[in-house]
Amino acid sequence: MLVALLAAALLQQIDSSPPTRPPRTIAIDERLAADRSIRLGDRLVVSGTSRGVGDTVVVSAFMRRQPDPSEVARAQYRVRMHLDQLQSLINYGDRVDRFAVATRDALTDTAIAAINAAAFGFRAHRSRDIVVETSRTFLVVSRFHRAIGVITIVASAIFLLCIMLLKVDERRRDVAALRLMGVSARSIVRSVMIEAALVAFIGSGAGVAIGWTAAQLINWHYRGVYRTPLAFAAVTPSIIALAVSLSVVLGLAAGFLAAQRLVRVPALELLTGRHEERVFAQPSS
Repeated sequence: MLVALLAAALLQQIDSSPPTRPPRTIAIDERLAADRSIRLGDRLVVSGTSRGVGDTVVVSAFMRRQPDPSEVARAQYRVRMHLDQLQSLINYGDRVDRFAVATRDALTDTAIAAINAAAFGFRAHRSRDIVVETSRTFLVVSRFHRAIGVITIVASAIFLLCIMLLKVDERRRDVAALRLMGVSARSIVRSVMIEAALVAFIGSGAGVAIGWTAAQLINWHYRGVYRTPLAFAAVTPSIIALAVSLSVVLGLAAGFLAAQRLVRVPALELLTGRHEERVFAQPSS
């Protein structure tokens, strides 16, 4: 027994080298991975300065940029690492600029009031309020685009009125023949309004198709430029309903005005194209 213990003591080796810790993981922006040809499992060195000694990390995941309008034009890359590693890297101490706390809807107001009352120098806000505040500029741009769309539709309605006036004027002989055969002015007005409504509906349908195609091309181009899933142009059902309803209503108004202008002219004048002056004889006393 004593001989075995002596042999074990002689054969035992003392490991004086410190234990090695495997490199920590990191998640990087997928745009950075595409620009620098970085793959999963590659080792990177992160440092607070360009020439300083850094830590070796392993790329474990890629992050895709969220569709946030406030960050679409930013060219910076995003990197996600462990909190203690980030703290030692930026040498920022225990200070933070912003942090998020997840709460239930029923307790959100209570949590906001408690943080504002207890934490000096901090101000708690709802994430929804921050999103609305940062997107206010884009809301103004959206309203401006809607106003431009409404003006365009009204201008197209005026153009449709001119077309209907010209088309109705070309049919004055046909309308005169119908009126001489006994067709009422109401029927003629109704037929012109139906025609104008069809023209407006078909034109609005073609406009929706062209707008949807243009929106797809715009999104395809700018998503490639900024490398983001954000939608830069959208043709929503509310926009389609507004455009179609305005087009049909204004088209009906244009057809009604054109038809009224036509039926107010006497049938013989429409047929001959001459303006006849009517003379009423006064009975002699």
